[in-house]
Amino acid sequence: MKLLDQVRHVIRKKHYSIRTEQAYTNWIRKFILFNGKKHPKDMGEREISQYISYLAVKRNVAASTQNQALNAVVFLYKQVLNRNLGDFGNMQRAKRPKNLPTVLTKRKN
Repeated sequence: MKLLDQVRHVIRKKHYSIRTEQAYTNWIRKFILFNGKKHPKDMGEREISQYISYLAVKRNVAASTQNQALNAVVFLYKQVLNRNLGDFGNMQRAKRPKNLPTVLTKRKN
């Protein structure tokens, strides 16, 4: 069975939504393409960190998008390939925008 078919099988077995399945398979495919079509079993923390950092620095994705990509790749390694991953401490994270509160005041006449 092909890798993405294995991912779909595990996602369906865990009763994840169809949108999660679509998003995860899309991010996993992009991760593999980013690494020159190497099989994920031949890669590890270094390649994952490089990819997630690339999303933040070069692609300038939102923090939530970067987190979704990371969750998809971690799902692949933990749930499909049954492999524990190490630390991702050296990875560039996307910055969350700072929300300033809106202060409503009465306008003086």
